[in-house]
Amino acid sequence: MENLLILTFVSVPLFLLQLYPVLVLSEPYVFPEKYFINCGSDSPETQLGVKKFVGDKNPNSFSVASGKPITDTTRQSSSTQVLYQTARFSSDPFSYELDDIVDKGLHVVRLHFFPFAQLGDALFNVTASSKSLLSNFSVRNTTSFPVIKDFFVPISSSKFKVHFIPSNQSSLAFVNAIEVFLVPNPKDNPTHLSPAGRLGLYRGLPSQLLRTVHRVAFGQPQSITDPEVVASEWVADSDYMVVGNWATNCSYQTNIRLRYDEQFPADSEHYNAASQNSIPDGVYRTCKEVRLNDSQTSNTRNITWHFNVSKNAQHFVRVHFCDIISTSANVVQFGLFIFNNFTQQIDPYLYTVNTAVPFYLDFVVDSGESDFISVGVVAWANSTVDKFAYLNGLEIMEFITEPGQEPEISGPKRKTSVYIIVGSVAGFVVICCTLLVAFLLFKKRRKAKALEPMASYGTLPFGGASPYIGVSSKSGNPPPVPNLNLKLKMPFAEILEATKNFDAKFLIGEGGFGKVYKGILRNGLQVAVKRSESKHGQGLPEFQTEVIILSKIRHRHLVSLVGYCDEGSEMILVYEFMEKGTLRDHLYKLRGNPEKPSSLSLLTWRQRLEICIGAAKGLHYLHTGSDGGIIHRDVKSTNILLDEEYVAKVADFGLSKSGLLDPDGFSTGIKGSFGYLDPEYFRCLQFTEKSDVYSFGVVLLEVLCARPAIINAHRKEEINLAEWGMIWLNKGELEKIIDPAMTSQINPNSLRKFSEIVEKCLRPTGASRPTMLDICWDLEYTLQLQQTAVHREPHEDSAIDSSFNMSSRPFQLLPSNNYPIEKADVPMERDDGSETTESGVFSQLKIDDGR
Repeated sequence: MENLLILTFVSVPLFLLQLYPVLVLSEPYVFPEKYFINCGSDSPETQLGVKKFVGDKNPNSFSVASGKPITDTTRQSSSTQVLYQTARFSSDPFSYELDDIVDKGLHVVRLHFFPFAQLGDALFNVTASSKSLLSNFSVRNTTSFPVIKDFFVPISSSKFKVHFIPSNQSSLAFVNAIEVFLVPNPKDNPTHLSPAGRLGLYRGLPSQLLRTVHRVAFGQPQSITDPEVVASEWVADSDYMVVGNWATNCSYQTNIRLRYDEQFPADSEHYNAASQNSIPDGVYRTCKEVRLNDSQTSNTRNITWHFNVSKNAQHFVRVHFCDIISTSANVVQFGLFIFNNFTQQIDPYLYTVNTAVPFYLDFVVDSGESDFISVGVVAWANSTVDKFAYLNGLEIMEFITEPGQEPEISGPKRKTSVYIIVGSVAGFVVICCTLLVAFLLFKKRRKAKALEPMASYGTLPFGGASPYIGVSSKSGNPPPVPNLNLKLKMPFAEILEATKNFDAKFLIGEGGFGKVYKGILRNGLQVAVKRSESKHGQGLPEFQTEVIILSKIRHRHLVSLVGYCDEGSEMILVYEFMEKGTLRDHLYKLRGNPEKPSSLSLLTWRQRLEICIGAAKGLHYLHTGSDGGIIHRDVKSTNILLDEEYVAKVADFGLSKSGLLDPDGFSTGIKGSFGYLDPEYFRCLQFTEKSDVYSFGVVLLEVLCARPAIINAHRKEEINLAEWGMIWLNKGELEKIIDPAMTSQINPNSLRKFSEIVEKCLRPTGASRPTMLDICWDLEYTLQLQQTAVHREPHEDSAIDSSFNMSSRPFQLLPSNNYPIEKADVPMERDDGSETTESGVFSQLKIDDGR
């Protein structure tokens, strides 16, 4: 890793730049000879580019304690995959110890994981330097690419150990390859920031242990991977951008000059030239640019990105610049802002006298209660030079503070006396454990009886009797749920305790899957407990789908799965508790008359837009995930929940579909909710992500009009909200049907843009609808119009003001407290004449017949 920079800016006279125009090449980084390990391999040496990997069966500069080698002969033998044909694994802890480390200081520790079929259920921890590098880490064996984790670890002794520890007795730990190599120590005292602003200088950076969270290349159409450099993997910036309507991608074809100016020696506070072989040259060959034209009436334009991070953690942030736009030097100055309370003027020619010369700036950033870091660049109209701003690359690394286990692991050779001692101790421990288990079982049985004194028992699948009241008396037991995320599995006894034996007082709703209860876990966490009941028509497939999907995704705008239970005939899902309930609960109440829903007027227009933006971001994350993405298939206002701060989270994934679409995989049964179903779906019986877009368009109309998607109206055209809204949209008079409480709040420009989004979402064909990313951008712009237009003159445009606050309220991961639930939604008739209803939080509607 290249030398780090203190951020303090000292002005440099222009004549100084003229006196020392000479440039010299920076020193290239050279990888060392050792500590590149091909785990599980007996190959003496494997040359991969500039690195030489050695097999761990006959180590020389390191030793291996425990673990077994494994080989997958089916994996392709290309040069890029050779590291992933072998691995070392174990159901017990194992470790690697590096010997005779001569050069002390900061080292990159890079771990490679690419599981074989036998290792797909691995769940384990990784520890080094008494700190937890990875906790409850897993890699699904369905991934098409290896997972590579980068850490920066200060090593001050001649030996260094990395421990791999299974998370539980039934799990495994494994690793395919390990790299450990020295990089230059960072310079200390970078600028220290928080969401509230500047905190001063941070001291002690070189001694911190870091994990890489993000490496982002701006202006790139796709990810960059270059194993020949220190920072090898970079992703494109498009998924992180939240404000960028005027952003353009720029590229540069000529070689980047990896140089520094002689007048700024290596120990100067201005020296921060990029070292060769530190990051891919492609990062500096592209950038994201925003520009002000001479005809602009606005004073600023900016681009803003949000990067997900851990709350209440410190992060090392490095921002990379390279002026590949200017035709001559000293023609550009612009602003860099982090969060919204720190702005730094960027003058590239404090660091170079030439264009296309890379440099970077370093910060330590406290996330506080925010689960993202906001970074942006802004072009200023009052600049006397060119009016543009740009950014090439960004790295974010989290400070590791969690302590880690470092168990003592015996080597492969053991003496007989050791066996005798271990055997004696083990025998004594077994006797003690047997007595302890017997005592606990006796105590547990008495506790279960105390929960429910009645002698009512359900049948367990293996002929035993359940000591708990409330086990469903279904006609048959579902088959065991295969290989779900074991770390989320919860005992039925704990759920009984949390819900007071499913006390009716804790009932908060009833949906397509079953009843939903409020619960309080032993650690005080308040949760929503969804318990399956056979009469609701949904069962094992929906249960498995929800657990599988929610256990592999996590996003601040998706409801988190806390745990699940599949004991006996029980199928129970435990979610984070959402204090404010559903979006619909804050828009209207039915008041017993579905024909005339009454507006609640509880949410302002700004709040409604922020909720829509959050839900759109959650759906965008689903659609663009791995394995072809995830289609929700039941987007509606009751499946958008609100936490204590009114942050929106998408819920209910029981009908979701994961993976690439099968063009021949037509559905024989209609699934979804009346009023939200894509009309194209009725024609081809196949869901796509654009079907979710249509449903989201209906939700946008609900937000605007404060009425359900379907009502029993006397006038036929008013029954379906989407059809009714399009009638008024085509007339250009949508404002006539909006929530009366909004008429005095909505700026006309904001309403006009919102109407355009609705029209695009509700187009009859999926191909003509926007993506969820497009919708996110448009909604952000709609919010900006609402906030900024009132401050502008009629002749001015609505460009973004640099002072516009892009920070959201702090997000709560696992909030608490109750929320209102409606018992029943709107009755809707099907072709067979029967009625069905939507209802409650986590509600799902499975429709067997088309309308």
